[in-house]
Amino acid sequence: MINSHLVCPTPSLPRQSLMDNTYSALKKRVRETLLAEWSSLCQTPAYYLHPAALSLRPFMGLGKFVAGRIHQMRAGKSHLAADPTMMSPDTDTSCARCGLEPETFEHAILSCPSRQHSWPRLLHGVTDVGPEAPLWSSLPLLKRLATFIGVTSTGFPPTMFPPSTPPSSSQFSLSTPRVPPPGFSSFFRWPKFRVAGFSLLCLM
Repeated sequence: MINSHLVCPTPSLPRQSLMDNTYSALKKRVRETLLAEWSSLCQTPAYYLHPAALSLRPFMGLGKFVAGRIHQMRAGKSHLAADPTMMSPDTDTSCARCGLEPETFEHAILSCPSRQHSWPRLLHGVTDVGPEAPLWSSLPLLKRLATFIGVTSTGFPPTMFPPSTPPSSSQFSLSTPRVPPPGFSSFFRWPKFRVAGFSLLCLM
């Protein structure tokens, strides 16, 4: 037998709520410190206006092809005419579809008259594509943007669908199945989107 007075008493654990709050505070501080150091050591280019983050962007759950188009247009390094390239820095930046303005990301999505027939049906609720826009944290809005990009071929490589002959809306019908055009990722199918992992990304 062991004498009870020789046994060290077992310390009681802190309240669960206290441990949870402490963990959350430490996690927040670590993430903030990591992000600050990362941002100072690997500064983003001046043209990239979106804030740095430690997790993948929600739109990357839409599929490889459409996520690539969105990322390129957000970064200003896409197939839009107003996005300069190293290969052709002096090309005309005017929108090839309407010719009214430079074909920027904002123009292509929100202002181009040649695409306006698709706005009420596909872009309801999407009013801003800036860095702080609600679009970038809303899955329903991101799915609408992805649909709009597919229907209008916005940001597509010119060899897929020349701007002068965009695909018909029936080819991208949201009510009937279709075979994706050449170049689409096997992970991307219309009208349903593969968004596996979106919930996980939101929690990170």
